Amino acid sequence: MPTTDLLTLGDEEFVSLTTFRRSGEGVATPVWVARDGDALVVITGDGSGKVKRLRREPRVVLRACDRQGRVSPDAPEAEGRGEVVHDLGSQARPRRALAAKYGLQWRLVGLLGAAGRVGRLLGRPARERVILRIRGTV
Repeated sequence: MPTTDLLTLGDEEFVSLTTFRRSGEGVATPVWVARDGDALVVITGDGSGKVKRLRREPRVVLRACDRQGRVSPDAPEAEGRGEVVHDLGSQARPRRALAAKYGLQWRLVGLLGAAGRVGRLLGRPARERVILRIRGTV
């Protein structure tokens, strides 16, 4: 499998983020990604499987993909280590990076998030959003 520098994947519209189960089996998910300094950043729900798996095993593999998560057989991969960022102050810059990259799409997803706040008023559980900060392995 060809490899690439992790930060070059920040230019892709979507990447397939693979996190790992206890068994070692990889679980790939298509995500938005943006560069933030020396790392890539992704936003996701705090209760997502990605977050649960990252808390146990920080190793990740990223490959360029399409919106549906389809990866070209010859797409290079990059390995990294992910960390979950809960602190809202530490999330501000990564959120700005994602907003700058995805523009209108980002704002539309934000509106859907507002719809989620309506759900909380109706007694549905709140879903906190967290940032996943991914740095290359050395």
